Amino acid sequence: MKENESAIDEDHEFVSLSKKGNADAFEVLVRKHQKRMFNLAFRMIGNYEEACEIVQDAFISAYKGIKHFEEKARFSTWLCKIVINLSRNCLNKLSVQSHREELSLDDPVFLDDSRIAKSPASDEPSVLERLEKKDIQQKVQGCIESLESDFREVVILRDIQGFSYEEIGDMLNIPQGTVKSRIFRARSVLRECLKEVQGVL
Repeated sequence: MKENESAIDEDHEFVSLSKKGNADAFEVLVRKHQKRMFNLAFRMIGNYEEACEIVQDAFISAYKGIKHFEEKARFSTWLCKIVINLSRNCLNKLSVQSHREELSLDDPVFLDDSRIAKSPASDEPSVLERLEKKDIQQKVQGCIESLESDFREVVILRDIQGFSYEEIGDMLNIPQGTVKSRIFRARSVLRECLKEVQGVL
């Protein structure tokens, strides 16, 4: 995606209104992007509560700074940069804590809900299906967390979030060649990790 094309996206109208102080327009942006931003933060952090806080802080920061958003990239790309930076700060904070909590079967897991808030689904899967899905998600998340941060970021942005190489390079301020190289290495490590924990791939 070329830069001038990325500036014209479906959020443009709501971004323009938000820049004029229209809180309702910004609320539309929040509702549209909060699931994706939460997914990004949760994949990077691996902690439900921390991810919720990161996303809340990201939207507050975006609301305060949207007047300075130049729209050289899509709103979602700009928002992801904010989430990534806050997630990095959170990881740095967690790394200096002596007792980091391990991922356990009792931890809440984000399950395809369109909202961050926990709420019962109208047609919930069976308890067994939910436990199996939770177990698989935790194993995948554990493998993602085992990656070095540089590799974790690119594989989440590409394979989970679906951003282009160009967008990822813009978010992380690295060349596209570096993005591709990191993604290749990250996928190789993930494949080996998943083989060990589940015998898949």
